[in-house]
This record gives sequence, C-alpha cells and structure tokens, in this order.
Amino acid sequence: MQADGPRACRFGRRWYLNNESWHPSVPPFGEMKCILCWCVSGETHCQRQECPPAACASPARRDNPCCAKCR
Repeated sequence: MQADGPRACRFGRRWYLNNESWHPSVPPFGEMKCILCWCVSGETHCQRQECPPAACASPARRDNPCCAKCR
C-alpha cells in the first residue's frame, strides 16, 4: 500500500508535518532551545546547534545561550 503524501512525525505526544521543525521539549528540563528537530517523510531528525570554539579564556553566553563568545 502506498501513502498519499509525505508522512508526519510523532515526537512525544505531538505530531509534526513533513518538513516542519521544532525545538523539542523534554520533561523535566523544558524546551531544548539548543537542539532543533525536523520531520522528513515520517522520520524525526534532531541536531544540537554547532558552535565555533571560543578564542578566549573565559567566554560568556550573552546573545546566544547555546554558544559561548568572547566578551
């Protein structure tokens, strides 16, 4: 049997449409803003945001809480 169109993805208790992206929510931590998930033909793919290495001794996380930057 062949599907009529691209399949949706289930992540936790929610369904996401094909090509839809979201930040997963993981109890008890809440929304994981540094991780992005997306739905591809019924399969969920997730990836942590990649950050360039900071070039200083004590980096801070000001503008982007996922990546440290030099002051």
